[in-house]
Amino acid sequence: MVISAETREDLALLREAAREAGTIAMRYFGQNPQVWMKGGTSPVSEADHAADAYLRETLLKARPNYGWLSEETADDHARLSARRTFVVDPIDGTRGFLDGLHSWCVSVAVVEDGRSLAGVLECPAKRETYWALPGEGAFLNGKRIQVRQLGDTVEIGG
Repeated sequence: MVISAETREDLALLREAAREAGTIAMRYFGQNPQVWMKGGTSPVSEADHAADAYLRETLLKARPNYGWLSEETADDHARLSARRTFVVDPIDGTRGFLDGLHSWCVSVAVVEDGRSLAGVLECPAKRETYWALPGEGAFLNGKRIQVRQLGDTVEIGG
């Protein structure tokens, strides 16, 4: 699969925006941020809202013709007419974030016609950044990662 220059530029944009959103979220991490309940069962914090607002402003300013779908933003069906759409969860793992666990991340992607074109997971509390492009594999902090082979020992980090 040949990756277009546009998709590579999108990945660079996602990486930069996710890194800054992670910095914003870290300002609230361990600081007892204000929390509300969505649908009565799912927490959302002021950190989620701050990271989401930054991502929305930054990504849509850079790509105003793209759609927007976020865990923390009311769905705008106008995204359905966009060729490409940003898909965002500003703090994926809010419960863990609120409990002081390091296993949360900023999750951002670009999709086109239902296919993921580029994705980033920024995990600032663990100092890890994952990204991937179709056909080029996935990377962790710049090093290629791969699925476990049969018989490999499983390592689970904390």
